[in-house]
Amino acid sequence: MKVAIVTGVSKGLGTYIAKGMLASNIHVFGASRSDNPTLNDIAKKQNMNYTFIPTDLTLEEEVQQLIKKIKDELNGQQLEYLYVINNAAMLSPIYRAENISDDSLQSHFQINVMTPMMLLNSFLKEAMAKGFPLIGVNISSGAAEQPFSGWSPYCSSKASINMYTKTVSLEQNELKTNNKMIAFSPGIMDTSMQEEIRNTSEENFSNVEKFKQFKQNNRLIHPKIVANILVRILNNPQTIHNGKVYNVAEYL
Repeated sequence: MKVAIVTGVSKGLGTYIAKGMLASNIHVFGASRSDNPTLNDIAKKQNMNYTFIPTDLTLEEEVQQLIKKIKDELNGQQLEYLYVINNAAMLSPIYRAENISDDSLQSHFQINVMTPMMLLNSFLKEAMAKGFPLIGVNISSGAAEQPFSGWSPYCSSKASINMYTKTVSLEQNELKTNNKMIAFSPGIMDTSMQEEIRNTSEENFSNVEKFKQFKQNNRLIHPKIVANILVRILNNPQTIHNGKVYNVAEYL
């Protein structure tokens, strides 16, 4: 059987990725602080399993518990593929660097960098020990390659996760495994993160007016469109380019 772990399933891109995986006959483990009840309904209609595990992905201890629960659930199962899709992330804190607190920085890097690495490192080891292929996906951003004033944590964390993706894929190529690791840049989507950006003061984010214009000019992409593109890529694992940073713009 095929199984996907999707973080941040409660809304936005995460919800649509989970829906797409279920529609592709892939069982889903969802992790976030709150659930989206529609995913249970979809799973039942598709005769698939959807297991929600409430998790605060900004807390290392809860991420460790999440990993253990999923491993326990998968124990003894014969897996054709395991997908680990790290979608959950935060944009805040949006301040100039000198105004950012240590606590907010810690939470940011836990969910944006540490949590994806913990999940992938652990399940990659499991895949190599038990002989099933793993496909890891890290949701990236254009901010990984372009600096924005007020976004030093976000730009840095997304750049970090891109380099992690490339490095692990290099290691797997050297070992000649069937495991693959990619990053996926979803473009500017119409999500709550964009709403957070538009509500930021110009003092803290100098480009806020530009992002308001994206909304006013209907330039935001619906997350369902983005999710469907990613799911199509994942449904053809043999054609996935290990270590590639995919960009949704290539498919629109």
